[in-house]
Amino acid sequence: MKNKTILITGATSGIGYATALAFSKLGANLILCGRREEKLIQLSKKVKVPNTTLKFDVRDNLKVKTSINSLPLKFKKIDILINNAGNAHGLDSIDEANIDDWDAMIDSNVKGLMYVTKAVIPFMLKNKSGHIINVGSIAGKEVYPKGSVYCSSKFAVDAFTQGLRIDLLKYGIKVSAINPGLVETEFSLVRFKGDNDRAKKVYSGLKPLSAEDVAKSIIYIANTPSHVTIADMVLLSSHQANTYINIKNK
Repeated sequence: MKNKTILITGATSGIGYATALAFSKLGANLILCGRREEKLIQLSKKVKVPNTTLKFDVRDNLKVKTSINSLPLKFKKIDILINNAGNAHGLDSIDEANIDDWDAMIDSNVKGLMYVTKAVIPFMLKNKSGHIINVGSIAGKEVYPKGSVYCSSKFAVDAFTQGLRIDLLKYGIKVSAINPGLVETEFSLVRFKGDNDRAKKVYSGLKPLSAEDVAKSIIYIANTPSHVTIADMVLLSSHQANTYINIKNK
């Protein structure tokens, strides 16, 4: 990974943050993307490798394009894209759900991921190489109660990833997906709109994955030989069997 250039969305927290630190330890050059400028600056100082920051919301296609196209020349050979930005909002049945929550998830998890990918692909085509790693979810494999729209967004990521792999095969660009189960990050705090007590209950009584666990697996995917593609990886805590069966409700 030394001297390779890695673009990471959602780099200011959770899996994105841990992934940035993991790649920095391997000597990669980093393009750190996120919505929170202060946290981007803090991370930029911490990684201790050549890096640049891009402040944008993945839901804003124009901002995505202009930001990525404005990259300094030394960062324009993008070797690996980590599509990590995304969110969950609410945990409600269809009849009680808030449409704004649906829009937030679909706009970020699906359209935002597509916008970033579309903006980065021309750089990889020019280089005739590259690797796109999409951070999906076990929720893109199995639906769980009250998660229909979040699951739909992650099923869409799975389908988009498969389509990308087909379309980009002729250009020598690899496409992978990693689909984690329960990971203890800000995920549940965002989903429950800042309700810390409710968020903590998601992870109590079991040992979930950490952001660092997922980051190590992303490094593994990125480190395969040029003739090897890990197309799809599902990563679960040993306390979790699928989207809704775990050690607490076995």
